[in-house]
Amino acid sequence: MQVLHDDSLDIHKGECVAIIGSSGSGKSTLMNLLGCLDRPTHGEYRFAGRPVGDLDRDELAALRREAFGFVFQSYNLISSDNALENVEIPAIYAGTPAPERHARAEELLTRLGLGERLQNRPSQLSGGQQQRVSIARALMNDAEVILADEPTGALDSHSGQEVLALLKELSGQGKTVIIITHDREVASHADRLIEIKDGRIIADSGSRSEPAVQAVKTLDLDEQPARVAVADTGEAVRMALRALKSNLFRTVLTLLGIVIGVASVVAMLAVGNGARQQVVERISSMGTNLLSVRPGAPNMPRSATGVTATLTPADAQAIAVLDNVTDALGELQGSATLRAGNIDYKTSITATNAGMPVVREWPLAQGSFFTDSDERSYAAVVVLGQTVAKNLFPDDSNPVGRYVLVQNVPFQVVGVMGAKGATPWGQDQDDVALMPFSTGSLRLFGQRYVQSITAHIADVSRIDETQERIREELLARHNGVEDFQIRNTASLLDAVTATQDTLTVLLGSIAAISLLVGGIGVMNIMLVNVTERTREIGIRMATGARTGNILQQFITEALVVSAIGGVLGVLVGLGSAALIGSLGTAVQFTLAPVLLAFGCAFATGLIFGLMPARKAAHLDPVLALASD
Repeated sequence: MQVLHDDSLDIHKGECVAIIGSSGSGKSTLMNLLGCLDRPTHGEYRFAGRPVGDLDRDELAALRREAFGFVFQSYNLISSDNALENVEIPAIYAGTPAPERHARAEELLTRLGLGERLQNRPSQLSGGQQQRVSIARALMNDAEVILADEPTGALDSHSGQEVLALLKELSGQGKTVIIITHDREVASHADRLIEIKDGRIIADSGSRSEPAVQAVKTLDLDEQPARVAVADTGEAVRMALRALKSNLFRTVLTLLGIVIGVASVVAMLAVGNGARQQVVERISSMGTNLLSVRPGAPNMPRSATGVTATLTPADAQAIAVLDNVTDALGELQGSATLRAGNIDYKTSITATNAGMPVVREWPLAQGSFFTDSDERSYAAVVVLGQTVAKNLFPDDSNPVGRYVLVQNVPFQVVGVMGAKGATPWGQDQDDVALMPFSTGSLRLFGQRYVQSITAHIADVSRIDETQERIREELLARHNGVEDFQIRNTASLLDAVTATQDTLTVLLGSIAAISLLVGGIGVMNIMLVNVTERTREIGIRMATGARTGNILQQFITEALVVSAIGGVLGVLVGLGSAALIGSLGTAVQFTLAPVLLAFGCAFATGLIFGLMPARKAAHLDPVLALASD
């Protein structure tokens, strides 16, 4: 709908002009056009000789910031900011350093009689005081033109007269003052009266000044300082904190989603990494430079191995002399009850060779291991694992030299192995008694074959080559029949580690879903913020905020929420993981999951805050100011 019809109007520097008309006459539309809040659909508007219609959004914002000051009927102050902060807004977007703008804002408010009210919020000020704050804000960047829309409409008569006197004083100082009003008494304070009706200028008392185009300072809108384009980051963060503080409960709820997501990622990855590290350590404790040979064809189920008599001690001796093989153990395993004094204890018995401590990388805690001589002489000696030693000799810290009965055969304890711990599948490796292979096979098991051969590899980088060499040697010894299986513990470690990595990723993915939900919460709250703060956005645009400034402010708010939530989430996650660890579950703290979780939280704020920020940045100033 066309509001203004074929009107021509010149307003000159230093004039105090009143534009009067009834509601719906078009005077507010005219003010919006004059203040560059709106664009004409037809015709031309020139400011300082330059067509305003040629300017883009940011150039119009720069013009509003440098040349215009707005005094609104409803004051349009930001409720979460105090008087000083409200007045400083135009200077922030002009890139004025903080000390300089603080001093100027304080000077303006003091000159307007508000020196004692600098820290008061709008709700703590009277209508007249709020209007004075609005005027101070209009003067902050030394605007050439003051646009006052019904400046006394919401004031009592005394306050109204004070405001009009102040506007008249500004006109006397060389400012161009344009008053929009429907009140003829208010209009009578102006030097020039323009009456508008039904979108047409029906009366103009005439100008008393020289054209403004000759007197208004020239604005170079193409070469604004770089710092004007985007407000100081520190100031953006401070504004974001003030905005978030103004609705603390909602902010806390938003933070909660981020905290839960980040804490879940940190805690679950710590648990997953701990479990993986525990498995790696247990497998490593068994030795990762070993090749295990078991009887039975390669396709035979593992549960069936150990019962086929296809491997012999001679096979172990043949493997031991191969290149890159340090030693090879032939082993027999079974169980038996050991007795020491009046204490019986059933444990696993392993008959093995003298090289076992080296091959298994298992040092002794006390005494010594049996020797090749003990093997050749079928010596009745035994080396106990830590678990067995503690159960058979609970009151003796050094059982070396003592005797135990194994199936009623006395064996002398010659050593105690160091603690080994549990296998990845939970078997206690210290619950074992070790004896010479010859002794065990003759006196306990009554058999000459071996249940397994373990080869110790010198150079792990050649383990695959050595595995193939062992296979060829055994095939030759077994007349070409592959009645054995060779297992590579390094491959087992890789397989188990890969499985644990997959589980860790799964845990992290599940936790990341919480973070995603938190991000959606951030976006939802920011969209609500944009809707609730539409008028504030309009105020900032009217005072010179560019698209980038608004975009920066709302993205900063989302990032601040996410950063605070990220920090709290990391602390909660580390605390939760520590608590889980204190209950006996393996956890591992590393920097990578912390950085990953915090980085994801920050990225979440950026990604999910972008759409609301873009929506805010592209609002129409006029519509935003008219929002309830």
